[in-house]
Amino acid sequence: MATAHEEHDLPDREIDPSQARETANLEAVIARQVRKYRIAAGLSVGDMAARVGISKAMLSKIENAQTSCSLTTLGRLALGLDIPVTALFRGVDAEREAVYVPAGHGAQISRRGSRVGHHYELLGALRGPHKRMEAVLVTLTESSEVFPLFQHPGTELIYMLEGVMVYGHGEAHYTMRPGDALQLDGEGTHGPQELVELPIRFLSVTAFGDHPDE
Repeated sequence: MATAHEEHDLPDREIDPSQARETANLEAVIARQVRKYRIAAGLSVGDMAARVGISKAMLSKIENAQTSCSLTTLGRLALGLDIPVTALFRGVDAEREAVYVPAGHGAQISRRGSRVGHHYELLGALRGPHKRMEAVLVTLTESSEVFPLFQHPGTELIYMLEGVMVYGHGEAHYTMRPGDALQLDGEGTHGPQELVELPIRFLSVTAFGDHPDE
């Protein structure tokens, strides 16, 4: 075991620059939120410090992102401002996954309907913490046939963009016009039943569960 003198002589641990940036960003967000809520409550720095039970100097450092708050202090600040603790973290930057597809650049994919003139353009697939989502732009033209019917896991949203069609789901039928939306259980047989006004374009967004059979 190192003595106190030896511990003093140990070199400082290097800090990961990215970790330092995240810490600084967090401190800045907390500083901004504390100041915003304090002013909204009509409290001076002195009043707020007294209410929370910390010194004016400490509160000033917090509001100027010059110190890191302990969990206890964060709890006191939230209690004094009558807000949830999570409100003090709103605005913290966090990398989130996203998929961007410029117009006309979606991947052309083949599905059962491709053989009967259905054109499918994949606009992206994204897996979140609990779900996988897939967005497809479907185009039907004069050469398209009504068939096929589909069945698949997940929940599907159909949003009509152009044209008119009768869309079936199980025993039900829906006349879809631009702006109409239909949400359905993918396990039920579904698909275009009648192509009323061509060309037809609609957006199909399907949310799947964690497992392929969900």
